[in-house]
Amino acid sequence: MDNLLIDTDVILDFFFDREPFADSAAQTFSLCESGKIKGFITPVICSNTYYLLRQTASHAKVIDKFNQLMTIMEVLSMDRNVIIQALNSGFKDFVKSDIGVLTPDSYLKSLI
Repeated sequence: MDNLLIDTDVILDFFFDREPFADSAAQTFSLCESGKIKGFITPVICSNTYYLLRQTASHAKVIDKFNQLMTIMEVLSMDRNVIIQALNSGFKDFVKSDIGVLTPDSYLKSLI
C-alpha cells in the first residue's frame, strides 16, 4: 500500500472543484477512502487549508468538510524532533531526491 502526503493544493482542488485538477484529486481521495492507499496530512496543511476554505465558506461548513476529510486521512505528528529531522534530512524541494513528488494525475497514471 502506498503512503501519500496530500498537499493543501490537492485538498483545495477537490473542495473548490478546480479544473483541470479536481478529477484527479477526487480519484486520489477515493483511493484513500477505499483503503487502497493511505493518505496523510500535516497540522500545517490542516491550518492552511482551513484558512483558505474559510475565505469562501462559513466556519460550520469548513468544519463539516474537515470532519469528512478526517474519516479518510491520517494526521502526521509534528513536534520539535520532527522539524529537526526534516531540517537535517537533506531533502530539497523541487530537487531530485528519494522522496517522490507527484501531482495526483501523475500518481494515478503511475498506477496503470
